[in-house]
Amino acid sequence: MAARNIAPKVDLSREEKDQLDSFANSRSLPHGQVTRAKIILLAADGMTNIQIADALKITRVTVGKWRKRYLDQGVEGLYDELRPGKPRTVSDDEVAGLIKKTLETTPEGSTHWSVRTMAAETGLSKSTIHRVWNTFGLQPHRRKHFKLSTDPFFIERIRDVVGLYLNPPEHAVVLCVDEKSQCQALERTQPMLPLNLGYVEGVTHDYVRHGTTTLFAALDIANGKVITDCKAKHRHQEFLSFMRQIDREVPKDLDVYIILDNYGSHKHPKVKGWLAEHERFHMHFIPTYSSWLNQVERWFGLITDRAIRRGSFAGVKDLVTKIETFVENWNENAKPFVWTATADSILEKISRLCNRITGTSHQKV
Repeated sequence: MAARNIAPKVDLSREEKDQLDSFANSRSLPHGQVTRAKIILLAADGMTNIQIADALKITRVTVGKWRKRYLDQGVEGLYDELRPGKPRTVSDDEVAGLIKKTLETTPEGSTHWSVRTMAAETGLSKSTIHRVWNTFGLQPHRRKHFKLSTDPFFIERIRDVVGLYLNPPEHAVVLCVDEKSQCQALERTQPMLPLNLGYVEGVTHDYVRHGTTTLFAALDIANGKVITDCKAKHRHQEFLSFMRQIDREVPKDLDVYIILDNYGSHKHPKVKGWLAEHERFHMHFIPTYSSWLNQVERWFGLITDRAIRRGSFAGVKDLVTKIETFVENWNENAKPFVWTATADSILEKISRLCNRITGTSHQKV
């Protein structure tokens, strides 16, 4: 009887196993390399080539190939070998020049480069420019908005608010409070075309304005539920009325920590007077130009996207009804937003942004 072919044994050191585990769990490495790492890990567990092939849904020949490559070359053997092909037509100097021109210049009469204008300027093909830009993450056609806070107590307020998110006080509720003003009751001039197979929902580009409402909201960071009210205006009178509503709805045995922005009505003398009479309320103001720090802004984005922006409303009362329906459904299935950023990580990110603005972190190609 012929002897069976027995796959050679794979022994891994602790360091090798940790490295292969990292490869196997990676979401950024090529799929093939992840699979090869899994092959070696299973082989080290004593599994045969047939068992590994069945587990990973690949062929036994593939398993045997990479087991042998690993035994011969180690981790380096799991990488793809260079394959013969057509020589490069674009040199490193041309790539560097293209990147430098993209970063440091603009076309005459325009604010940014496009693939076509850059191709006309450099003589490179549009596909080459697109490939280089994609490889180095260059997107001249896009821009992001930012605004750095000028608050003199920026760091202290960042640490204060983030501290409430990560370590909320006991026997208390933490509420993120703000108002979404100018919610417009817009009615499309013609009926909407419903979603259908092969067709997106269709709406007319014009509409009739029926007025606005201001949505006041307080988001409980512990359970994600919201306290809301719609009011005609957003003066200190309306804000104070909403604070009284919060006072009624939050159990009396709990302190109330309010996170909110620096809008004038929030600091009105009458509001301060009311707070002095209600000692369980503690106000924590976010830094100026830092609305991203207030979690209720994320909730405002959701209700805008899901209930307001694409709606057609016969009047303000209709809009308020739709908002209340959304809030009711939200609170029945509410989940809190998960906050993970520390104050130090936020400040470090802002520091990097400042360095980019001043040019101290610019790296020459």
